[in-house]
Amino acid sequence: MVDIEAHHLPTAFDPFGEAEAKESGAPGAKEYVHIRIQQRNGKKSVTTVQGLRKEYSYDKILKDLKKDFCCNGNVVQDKEGGKVIQLQGDQRKNVSQFLVSAGLVKKDRIKIHGF
Repeated sequence: MVDIEAHHLPTAFDPFGEAEAKESGAPGAKEYVHIRIQQRNGKKSVTTVQGLRKEYSYDKILKDLKKDFCCNGNVVQDKEGGKVIQLQGDQRKNVSQFLVSAGLVKKDRIKIHGF
């Protein structure tokens, strides 16, 4: 009998293996900041900002956003998404411009969702 070592055996190709590696926080994985809008009652809506770095002070960012855009907001702890900033109204464009101009996020790392 021939003695075959384990590292010489061919393995099955996993088409989703690369995508799972990027999501797991491997080096070179892109981390996006997601800016979403949620419709409330009638014209009212809420803008959420998710995916900022954990070392940033969310309270200071929220304070500046509230002051610049004359709106109310808060920071919510989400089970899956970590900390999420919520703002009143449709502030998607304003928030993306603020994050880029403040140097917190590059423009290509921002994804704006919504209608």
